[in-house]
Amino acid sequence: MNIRETAQAAKAASIKLAATESETKQKALKTIAEALKANCEALVAANREDLRISEENDLAAPLLKRLKFDEEKIADVIAGIESLIGLPDPVGYTLSAIEMGEGLELYKMSCPIGVVGVVFESRPDVLVQISTLCLKSGNAVLLKGGAEAANTNRMLASVIHEATRRAGIPEGWLQLLQTRQDVNDMLKLDQFIDLIIPRGSNEFVRYIMDHSRIPVLGHADGICHVYVDADADLDMAARIAVDAKCQYVAVCNAMETLLVHEKVAADFLPDLQQALEAHDVEIRGCAITRSVIDVAEAEEIDWKTEYLDTILSVKVVGSLQEALDHINLYGSGHTDAIVTGKPESAAMFMDLCDSGNVFWNCSTRFSDGFRYGLGAEVGISTNKIHARGPVGLEGLVIYKWKLKGSGQVVADYASGKKQFTHRSLDRPFSI
Repeated sequence: MNIRETAQAAKAASIKLAATESETKQKALKTIAEALKANCEALVAANREDLRISEENDLAAPLLKRLKFDEEKIADVIAGIESLIGLPDPVGYTLSAIEMGEGLELYKMSCPIGVVGVVFESRPDVLVQISTLCLKSGNAVLLKGGAEAANTNRMLASVIHEATRRAGIPEGWLQLLQTRQDVNDMLKLDQFIDLIIPRGSNEFVRYIMDHSRIPVLGHADGICHVYVDADADLDMAARIAVDAKCQYVAVCNAMETLLVHEKVAADFLPDLQQALEAHDVEIRGCAITRSVIDVAEAEEIDWKTEYLDTILSVKVVGSLQEALDHINLYGSGHTDAIVTGKPESAAMFMDLCDSGNVFWNCSTRFSDGFRYGLGAEVGISTNKIHARGPVGLEGLVIYKWKLKGSGQVVADYASGKKQFTHRSLDRPFSI
């Protein structure tokens, strides 16, 4: 099939999938988990081939790390599916119920978005997370992974497709795109595709937004900050900073810039430098930072950079407000944290930091759909639309209005013969 036919097939499948019973979707998720376990050896072999080719092509180290899909990663995605199975079906909820008039009842009901197109980076585990979230939320999905993961992604898509076919899920609900041209063609198919979620560089996300009429949800860079306040517990701050930077560097919720209040910089930075050097982190600092510790000079570009590597920029600030000004200017609206023992400062930070995720006394690495209990995520949205932050099941549903009547016509209300009541109802929709 060409890309248009592929999108048409997904659209047709999405209509059927939207009405698929929860029991069938749950059965399909269990079958996927079992199939991944049964095909573990073959999946690892396919991934090793992708890694070999990527190493020969000098793929950057952070991308190689993301590309790896071994037994541990497979166990992680299976655990994610099991967590997803335990979550309630987000489709068919009564969000509100109103009696418009006597015998005329209006219900606002959750329903799937329809067809979601997702373009993602080199991580094969993302394919599993996205496809299973779309399945649970009743959405068809078009997936395009990085070329470096081609063998792994093809096998994963095949395993998932076969598992869901056996479980009774409509054919065509999952489609794997093959080429960059497929992505360009997909952007023109707004009559079939309802939402695009791009995961990649800032330039790539902007390209998607500029070349499609389809709504786009997602984020580009993950320029995350930790601010160490004047009233911070410095031991706590060091633990949080090391975790936020070093626990896993090649992810969008890792800290890229550390802000430190000038009152604690002299006490805090030397110990932090020692802790970070144990993880081979290169520090680039402002002039004040460099007067306290011996590090490379940070330039303007550093405050704007998502390193995805063992590099950290550090700036000393004179106040909480200066920290907020820096974050709101240079940050990407992803995740930012404050470490402080003063609740008033925490409240100010969490209210005025213009990010989708704002934390107090904890690592930015908690910004994750699985850790939030959302059943993994299709991505993290920095948009200010229906979904913000980690986008799990609730971000993959929208709503429709269902109106139940018994012969009512507008003419009776326009003439004054009947009156609107607009009374809240305390019951779910039923036929």
